[in-house]
Amino acid sequence: MRDFLMKLAAVRGEIKADLLIKNAQVINVLSGEIHKENVAVIDGRFIGFGDYEAKEVIDADGLFMSPGFIDGHIHFESTMLTLPEFSRAILQRGSTAVVIDPHEIANVLGLDGISYVLHSIRQIPLNVFVMLPSSIPATPFETSGSSITHRELDYMIQEECVAGIGEVMNFPAVINGDEEVHQRIAAAKWKKVDGHAPGVSGKNLNAYVFSNIDSDHESTTAEEAKEKLRKGIHILIREGTSERNLAELIPIVTQKNSWHFSFATDDKHPDDLLEEGHIDHSLRKAISLGLDPITAYQLATINTANHYRLKNVGAIKPRYWADFVLLSDYKNVKIESVYKKGVPVFKNKKLVWSPSSILPTVRSAMNPDDVSLEELRIPAKGNKIRVIDILPNQIVTGEFIAKAIVKNGFVESNTIDDILKIVVIERHKATGRIGKAFVRGFGLKQGAIGSTVAHDSHNIVIVGTNDADMFEAFKRIKKLKGGLVVINNGQLVAQLPLPVGGLLSAKSFEETAADLKNLKQKVKTLGGTHDSPFMILSFLCLSAIPKLKVTDLGLIDVENFKITSLFVD
Repeated sequence: MRDFLMKLAAVRGEIKADLLIKNAQVINVLSGEIHKENVAVIDGRFIGFGDYEAKEVIDADGLFMSPGFIDGHIHFESTMLTLPEFSRAILQRGSTAVVIDPHEIANVLGLDGISYVLHSIRQIPLNVFVMLPSSIPATPFETSGSSITHRELDYMIQEECVAGIGEVMNFPAVINGDEEVHQRIAAAKWKKVDGHAPGVSGKNLNAYVFSNIDSDHESTTAEEAKEKLRKGIHILIREGTSERNLAELIPIVTQKNSWHFSFATDDKHPDDLLEEGHIDHSLRKAISLGLDPITAYQLATINTANHYRLKNVGAIKPRYWADFVLLSDYKNVKIESVYKKGVPVFKNKKLVWSPSSILPTVRSAMNPDDVSLEELRIPAKGNKIRVIDILPNQIVTGEFIAKAIVKNGFVESNTIDDILKIVVIERHKATGRIGKAFVRGFGLKQGAIGSTVAHDSHNIVIVGTNDADMFEAFKRIKKLKGGLVVINNGQLVAQLPLPVGGLLSAKSFEETAADLKNLKQKVKTLGGTHDSPFMILSFLCLSAIPKLKVTDLGLIDVENFKITSLFVD
C-alpha cells in the first residue's frame, strides 16, 4: 500500500515522475481523437496528461504517440521462432502484446509444451496472454503427439497470463453437442473462448454461438463475417502469410460496429515479419483501403484489450502499462521508437533489448518409424483420383477429380498438369502410418519439399514430383530431428533445422528469416509458383478446415467429417 500511495502522490504531481514525454500528438483510442499532450510515467505505468516534473524528459517534438499494438490471435510457432526471438521480431514493429494460442507445440508436446511456453514468457518484455489450446488433437482424423482434456484446462485456467480457451476447432463436435468438447469450453469459466468456424452459417452457427464461443478469425468473405457479427461474434480480421482476409473484410467495418473487430495474424513466417511487418502491416493496409485511421488504431489496440479483458494494456490511460509507439507518420505507420513499461526497446532504428542466452529446453519430438521407398508408392486401384486443390490466399481447399497417371501399376505425379503426390508420415509414436494423396497448385517440375510443420498434429509432410526425392526428404528430416528441406535429384538443396519440437529454430530471428527466404527461392528454381510454399504445405494437413485435406490417416473430407477414398469409381 505504501508503494501505491507514493505513486498516487506522483499522479497528483507532488513528487517527480520517472519519465515525461513532452509535445506528443496522442492517438487517443478511448476518445477517438488526436490531441497534443505531455504524458507522464512512473514505475512503468502511465500516470496521466499534464505538465509533470520528471527525472527524465523526452521531447517527442510533434511525433504521434500510440498505444502499443496487440495481435488478437497468433500461433507464435508458425513464425518458427522461440518466444524471445519472436519478441525481437515484433517489438520493433510496435507490437507490445500478443494473444497466443500455443496449439502447435501443445499438439506435439502436450502439457510439456505449454510449460515451455509459460517459462519462456517470464524471460521477455512482451506481454503474452495465453489462450489454452482446446483442441489437442484438433480432430480424430490425425495422430498427434499428445492430448489435453477438460481437466487439464480447468487446472490451468487460473494462471494470471491465461486469457481463456483457444480456438475450438472441432466445430461439428460443438454443434452436435459432444460432451468432452463442451466441458473444454466450460473450463473457460468467466474468461473468453476463441472460435474456429470456417463457412459455418445458419442454425449451425446459432448452435456454435449458443455454446459460448466469443470470437472467430476464419471469415474469408464479407457476407460470412457479417452473419457472424450479427450473431455477436467478435471478428478477428486475419492477415497472415498465406491467409489474407483483410482486403475482403475491411469494407464492413463502420463507425457503428468497429468495436467488434480486431486485427490478428494467426500464422506468419519470419521473413514476412522482417520484410512486411506485423500488426503495423495490418494497420497500414487497412488505412490504405480507406478505413478511418483512428478506427484502425482502435482495432490494433483497445478493441483487442477490451474483448479479451486484458489488464492494463491497449490505451494511453492512467494506471495502464506505459507501452507506446512514437511515429513520424501515423497513416503510413512509420515507427521511430517503441517503449515497454516506459523503457525503450526500439530506438534510433535499432533494437535495444536482447534476450537471455539461457533458454528453456524441451524433450525430443521426432519418433518416426523406419519408412522404405516402397511404402511411399501408391498402387493403382482405379483410373480416377480425388485431388486437393490449393486456392489463392486461403487455407480452405477445393476438390476435383483427375485421371490417374499410372506406371508399372503405381500412380505417379503429373507435372504437366501440376498434380503432385503428397504424403504424411506419422512422427510421434512410430506407428509407421502414411497418408497418401495428390495436390494441385505447387507448380514443381522437379524435386521435393518436406517439413515437420504440418498443422495441426505436425507429422512429416512431403510433396514431390517423384518417390526417390520424397524418400530422400524423409531421411533428411529425420536426420535433422525436425525441420524444412528442399531436395532435387537425391541431393539436399537447402534446409532449415527446427530442433525445438520440430517447430522452432534455435537460431536468431534474422538468421531464421534468411534461411527460410533461401528455401523459398530454391523451391522456385524447381518450378514452384508460390511465395510461401512451406506455409501452404503445412495447411494441407489441417483436418479442421474444408474441403479436402490429408493426414497420416489418409484423405480427409472435412465437410462431411470422414476419411474418404483417394480413388473414385
